[in-house]
Amino acid sequence: MKNITTRQYRILADHMDIYQFMLEVYERDWKNGVPAPFLEYALSSVWMDKTYTYKNRIWLDGDRIVGFVFYENPVTDIYFSLRPGYEELASEMVAYADQNMPDLNGNRQFVIFGGQDAIRKAAQELGYHMAGEYVQMQYDFDKPLEYTLPEGFRFVPQGTYDVEKIEQCCWKGFDHEAEEGPWNGDARNNYQLCQAPHATMEYGVAVENEAGEYVCWAGMWWTPENRLAYMEPLCTAPKYRRLGLASAALSELYRRMKPLGATHMTGGGDPFYEKIGYRPAVTWTFWKKGR
Repeated sequence: MKNITTRQYRILADHMDIYQFMLEVYERDWKNGVPAPFLEYALSSVWMDKTYTYKNRIWLDGDRIVGFVFYENPVTDIYFSLRPGYEELASEMVAYADQNMPDLNGNRQFVIFGGQDAIRKAAQELGYHMAGEYVQMQYDFDKPLEYTLPEGFRFVPQGTYDVEKIEQCCWKGFDHEAEEGPWNGDARNNYQLCQAPHATMEYGVAVENEAGEYVCWAGMWWTPENRLAYMEPLCTAPKYRRLGLASAALSELYRRMKPLGATHMTGGGDPFYEKIGYRPAVTWTFWKKGR
């Protein structure tokens, strides 16, 4: 007999249990919710607004977590993780999200993955409609990824990374320099990421030029329980794009993670991924209330 209770999420007390729950329910198509590193990466980053985490809610059967409603970034993007066999909780979880999760200026939307049928149905019953979707790629390690670095670049020896050079590369690689000006030397984000409980920065790949500048960075959150190579982030400085650096970096990640037992690696929705051999794997759908 199920003994369902609920309570609010406590960011300091509950993180490790939620991480374990996400490991347990993980499927490659995310039909039970996001992979465990997805939330930890955000919580460990300075760009996530954590002031609303008290609104996140946990469902339990006895002392076993069976459901979780939470936001990531922006705070108005709401996610659902649900253990198989507890689909009857979907309506309650969606109703809670509708009534309590952040809805700043009417921007709240539910992020529902392909296969989350009970969540989708409950959202539709409350008047939500699909406002958009995109397909995220994964790389299947059944086949090798074999792109090489062009002349004049090299991989920084594994585990010898300069955290501040990574941050500077990300500043440029995500176009902050063009939009906000030169990097100001603040590397707090990457120092915080290094301290995340399940961070595995030692597996990441940094590409440097002949001057020793990091010009491409591919981060890695190795998740052995799911045989998942969770790649986050990936960026290349604008000056060095379209040279094959990202393809080579992902190939190096393949070479590092395959011997550890990884079976697949995350990517994004950009056509770049499909071009180098990634395949569609996770369908994201976005749901808003009203029309």
